[in-house]
Amino acid sequence: MSGPTPRTGRRPLVLRNPAFGRVWAGQLLTQAASRMFQVGAVWWLVGFAGGGHRGFDSGLFLMVSTVPAVALAPVVARIVAGRPHRTVLAGAAGAAGVVAAAAAVPAQAGALPMAAVYAAGLALAACQAVFDPCLTTSVPELVEDADIEAATGFELSTQSVAGLGGGLLGPLVVDSGGLTGVVACCAAAYLLAALLVLSVRFPRAAAPEQGPGNGPAGERRTLRRILASLPFIRRTLLCFAAANVFTTAVYVVMPLYTRGVLGSTGSTVALLEAALGAGTLIGSFTGARLPGRPVAVGSVCLAVTAAALALPGLVADRMVALGALTVVGWCVGVIGVRFVALFQRLVPADDKPGFFAVMQALLGATFPLSSLVFGTLGDHLTARTLCLVQGAGLVPVALALWWLCGRAGTDAAQAPDGAVPALAAEGEPS
Repeated sequence: MSGPTPRTGRRPLVLRNPAFGRVWAGQLLTQAASRMFQVGAVWWLVGFAGGGHRGFDSGLFLMVSTVPAVALAPVVARIVAGRPHRTVLAGAAGAAGVVAAAAAVPAQAGALPMAAVYAAGLALAACQAVFDPCLTTSVPELVEDADIEAATGFELSTQSVAGLGGGLLGPLVVDSGGLTGVVACCAAAYLLAALLVLSVRFPRAAAPEQGPGNGPAGERRTLRRILASLPFIRRTLLCFAAANVFTTAVYVVMPLYTRGVLGSTGSTVALLEAALGAGTLIGSFTGARLPGRPVAVGSVCLAVTAAALALPGLVADRMVALGALTVVGWCVGVIGVRFVALFQRLVPADDKPGFFAVMQALLGATFPLSSLVFGTLGDHLTARTLCLVQGAGLVPVALALWWLCGRAGTDAAQAPDGAVPALAAEGEPS
């Protein structure tokens, strides 16, 4: 009598879900292109085009590049909820490719004015503000239910891979070929991403629900009502929005630190960006394996991030800065995968399009403020002082996350999968 057939190991996520793999590759390209343009343009402003207000100019550019994620949140929610996700993703990537290609023509002729650089950053950010929440909402349509958390880790790792690739290439391309090379590379990446998405059929896409007279099946809740019905998630998002005031300032501080403290070139900026991206990538893939509840893990990671951000302000050394940013990236990756996977299970399916749009907007709302404030401070304070300000500012946020989100009632939010529906029901208005 023959024994049971040995069980072979499971195939990797992207092989089990090939449609997800190709869409994930498309997001990798779009975010890498977006990051390459942002980092390259900031280094161009700090190292080449900037005058006496390098900090303000670079901070203003980053502010402009992050406004769409905040200002367009209600529009994005309606687009993602009302149209096929495949169409939305391909359209956003294709539009970004057209914008980048249009900017490459005058850049090649050396006639790309400063205002056009800011306008291109604004347009590319608007396209990315549509693409990212749409893909996050699409994850359950592309993978099996058991793969949602793993797919979320893959999707979040796109941002770290983009930081690793785009952040590494941006300053190097600017040093060798100016802003023209960066814009041309971005155009190619966006257009290839659009082709990848168009080549995919979403295997689990649900047909739009129709009511009488072929109208919508029911009125969707407003973003305000979605957050009001999920108090645990609302408190968590507010804490992370406050943390972003200090963590996202690193994109302004890094070029200033490279030029003013280390006295180095774009290659050092590229290494610092790569360290941050590599750390985030590792955190995205290891975060789900860490023991502990999300609130406890998130609070500890914020405290560690505070120490790591302050360290280069105390010790002015390139290796110290590289190590510190790797730790910062790892903490960001861990927080992202633990909490987004939790939100995927807690948020009702009908509310997910609106929720993930408002999540991106809320978390990004402080980025424009952070960029402008730290950029302006960079014209008056040393980069080492800015590092200390970042670290000190995160300490009360870590304590607030532990206190506000760790109170009674969040045990259910962090319970095993079987307990999640109870919390979702508890958060809904009766």
